[in-house]
Amino acid sequence: MKKAVIFDLDGTLADTLESIAHCTNRALADYGLRPIDDSQAFKRFVGNGAKMLIVRALRQAGDPEGERFEKPDADGFDTWPVHTEAVFARYVQYFEKGCMYRVKPYAGICEMLQKLKESGIRLAVLSNKPHENTEFVINALFGEGYFDVVQGQTDDLGAKPAPDGVFAIIKKLALQKEDILYVGDSWVDMDTGNAAGVKTVGVLWGFRGRQELLEHGADALIERPQELLELL
Repeated sequence: MKKAVIFDLDGTLADTLESIAHCTNRALADYGLRPIDDSQAFKRFVGNGAKMLIVRALRQAGDPEGERFEKPDADGFDTWPVHTEAVFARYVQYFEKGCMYRVKPYAGICEMLQKLKESGIRLAVLSNKPHENTEFVINALFGEGYFDVVQGQTDDLGAKPAPDGVFAIIKKLALQKEDILYVGDSWVDMDTGNAAGVKTVGVLWGFRGRQELLEHGADALIERPQELLELL
């Protein structure tokens, strides 16, 4: 039996899509760029951290590409849009206050988490959101101290799909990778769990789909939160 479950946040524990879209569109508008009316487009933007979210949004909004750099980004481009840094900084400002805008846990999540806790399973969160935002959202939704470890993106840990965050959580829990189940909704999560050598579970209620999760090596797929209990 597994001893701990590490959860992704956006698209896994909570539906955060409207908060992300709201803050991004406010930042775009401040620089005269057109808003992205299709909120579903943001499902494709998230997964690689806040800056890549903004880069993807700027490309869809028609911002021209800027100077070249040596290493391609997560989408294979060797340039970023001209307004990346400015819009990202503005997004961070808006998100500090708006990260809970219409955010709610998915149906069945709270009940599933409580059953895990009652079974003695330890709970952790690993997100590519900035660490402070991750802590704020988790505490607001579930209460401070509900999760054993909450880890967002920080400068000293490689962002997902690097396995750094998983390793840091395992160390804090004083467990082994064989004790861990990693749960997420995107290819980034599956690649993260696989890179860390832990079992992965893809959820089908989130931002991505079945084919993406299978192509990136999900060990199991679930359609409802309570199905996770059967995999431990």
